[in-house]
Amino acid sequence: MFIATLCLSRRLSMALVAAALAGAFPLLASAQPYPAKPVKVVVGYSAGGAVDAVARTVGQAMSVSMGQTFVVDNKPGAGTNIAVKSVIAAEPDGYTLMMAANALAANMALYQPAPFDAERDLVAVSLIGRVPVVIAANASAPYASIQQLIAAARAKPGSISFASPGNGSTPHMAVEFFKRAAGISLLHIPYRGGSQALTDVIGGQLPLVAVNALEVQPHVKSGKLKVLAVLSTNRSAIFPEVPTIAESGFPGFEASVWYGLVAPAATPKPIVTRLHAEVQKALQTKEVRDRMTAVGGEVLPGSAEMFAALIRSERQRYEKLVREANIKPD
Repeated sequence: MFIATLCLSRRLSMALVAAALAGAFPLLASAQPYPAKPVKVVVGYSAGGAVDAVARTVGQAMSVSMGQTFVVDNKPGAGTNIAVKSVIAAEPDGYTLMMAANALAANMALYQPAPFDAERDLVAVSLIGRVPVVIAANASAPYASIQQLIAAARAKPGSISFASPGNGSTPHMAVEFFKRAAGISLLHIPYRGGSQALTDVIGGQLPLVAVNALEVQPHVKSGKLKVLAVLSTNRSAIFPEVPTIAESGFPGFEASVWYGLVAPAATPKPIVTRLHAEVQKALQTKEVRDRMTAVGGEVLPGSAEMFAALIRSERQRYEKLVREANIKPD
């Protein structure tokens, strides 16, 4: 009886071990080194814009470094909220990322109730770089510098209008910050995108436009527009002759379009750490640096914590501006 019981116990133990091993095989098979398949980088804007260009450039550098394809997935709409929500809802496995910009911080104040909480729902992977917002004027406008614009605006408050890509867009917010710093009043005319805004300013319907440096570059080259100021701490590589807003009498003022990579909040720490390291490596390559220079910007190496702090501070800054200026999204 004892021997029979012992044999039964052994057979039962072996069966349990076999079952455990069988259950572990799928896990062992899936535990391949990251990344084991293509990585999707969501962009909340249409293809061809600055954010899309940065995502593709950085993605290509990371593809070479990590030996896996990085595919850009453009999801425009709702001020990038559609794209952000799709990333928040994605599996937190490192295979869905987002190339985010200022809207990630601004939209939490612009849209009520807030569509998401970036600090809770996403994890900052790495800051990529920034491109300055510029204030440009029609070639025949009666001011050739930001000081002349300020003087004209003070002489006739509210009489000078400026176009932007839309209510709550980064260029719109940048000019709102500038208006407060300069103590002037300008009339905002929102458009649905920068293209039509630029067309109307070139055509003379409006005297001013606020856009990122890349969008205005070809029109400045053709002589149809002139840049009055670059709203950044450093001069732009594509407009080296144009003074920064700090050089124009506003030290410490800065309003740029920044770019950074984020992932779903529950993405494993080792994957986030690996991605951060790979982004830092990509930012050192000539291809990425040249591309950022070509769009009028600069790379910004740094820690993931630095990027998280930027998102937090930008959120607070935009919340105050939206409240005080009563800005509503399109």
